[in-house]
Amino acid sequence: MDQNTTVNRMPLIGEPAPAFTAVTTQGPINFPADYKGKWVILFSHPADFTPVCTTEFMTFANMADEFKAINTELVGLSVDSLYAHIAWLRRIQELEWNGMKDIEVKFPLIEDIRMDVARQYGMIQPGQSNTQAVRAVFVVDPEGKIRTILYYPLSTGRNMDEIKRIILALQKADKDSVATPANWRPGDDTIVPTAGSCGTAKERMESTDENQYCLDWFLCFRREQK
Repeated sequence: MDQNTTVNRMPLIGEPAPAFTAVTTQGPINFPADYKGKWVILFSHPADFTPVCTTEFMTFANMADEFKAINTELVGLSVDSLYAHIAWLRRIQELEWNGMKDIEVKFPLIEDIRMDVARQYGMIQPGQSNTQAVRAVFVVDPEGKIRTILYYPLSTGRNMDEIKRIILALQKADKDSVATPANWRPGDDTIVPTAGSCGTAKERMESTDENQYCLDWFLCFRREQK
């Protein structure tokens, strides 16, 4: 494997988020060091002044306080210039869509003209474009490790409610050492024990914990308070 391939290998879940410094619409950042102790959604979009990206930024900005409430920060990226970013964000504030208007984007948007950061994170995928980043989402935890990776094609807008649900599920799993079942929402029952944790099948099935129930030896749940 040559040096360039090694440097540009896409980071994987469980690995440290590749570090970088960058100029943004909110000033310079040192990532992920500046966000230690917080969850971060690092996401890329193909280009400024494009329709799908505009709807995404309006939605992310509209939900920014919801993300802050769960200790989560937003960081955007595209391969456009800082001046293009600023002009686009000003125009977004003048738009009204889907009940949203006067939307001010206060989270940083990274200038990545040379595509240095985009290549570090595998956001440039030649099957889609050599000059635009795909719609990537990296969820980075408070220790700077990558916990979730999502990729969308250029034509498909992201579901921000699902991204928020992922953050909540990860936080629940970390806090209580559980797993979350399909379509889990806060308050739903969780799965115990998580894969690879201690405890035999017999112990799980014969547990006297009134908050735990099993459908079979391999599938046990914990009742959560609604």
